[in-house]
Amino acid sequence: MQEPDLIGTLRSLCERDIQFVLVGGLAAVLKGAPIQTYDVDLVYSREPANVERLLNFLQEIDAVFRIQPERRLRPTVSHLAAGGHLNLLTNLGPLDLLGTIGQGLSYSDLLPLSDEMAISEGIRVRVLNLETLISIKERLGSEKDVAVLPILRQTLLESKKK
Repeated sequence: MQEPDLIGTLRSLCERDIQFVLVGGLAAVLKGAPIQTYDVDLVYSREPANVERLLNFLQEIDAVFRIQPERRLRPTVSHLAAGGHLNLLTNLGPLDLLGTIGQGLSYSDLLPLSDEMAISEGIRVRVLNLETLISIKERLGSEKDVAVLPILRQTLLESKKK
């Protein structure tokens, strides 16, 4: 398996004017958390024009559902418009598209809970703040989420000292 191109994924999304808020492990890393992540998790706008841009992008990067990738099942407009969780494999690496996160927080709900960050030359993305990310992971309570919580809390504490 090739190394995921996380920054390339974000660059491609930005170049296509796809509206999203970065959440999950990569959001934590960009906020300073010393953790590893291998995928891009984002909550996307479900506005029809954005869904169309996102679907075109997914076709370009050969996105298929992660479950049974050998079947080569591809996301459709109805999958994206429904707003569920789409766990995809792409030629840029794993990509998780979420219509909502936590207790039904949508793209528009997350905008005031995120900050715009310049992460590379010409790439500016909205990144979920650590407080909200911690709150969501506390509610989810999976082993993976619980394991990373002390690191996220310490990162938040350190960031407030600065």
